[in-house]
Amino acid sequence: MANKNNNVNSESKQEFIFQKKNYIFMFIGLAFITIGFILMSGGGSNDPNVYNPEIYNFRRIRLAPTLVLIGLGIEVYAILLNPKKKN
Repeated sequence: MANKNNNVNSESKQEFIFQKKNYIFMFIGLAFITIGFILMSGGGSNDPNVYNPEIYNFRRIRLAPTLVLIGLGIEVYAILLNPKKKN
């Protein structure tokens, strides 16, 4: 009977894998990725016979993919971050 009570106590002390600091960094990374994809959109033409050079501007070729990669880097950092570690 005492063994059963110990199992209940140990099961009720479950913790989340990530802490608040991890989730904050995850949302920051998600925001970077979202902004990158928003900046990457557009630049098309209503008429397929008309060439639109806006598709190759700085925002779509350099800035947006860079923001997406930075966001992915932040996500990796958020996953590997150990908030319990003392610096």
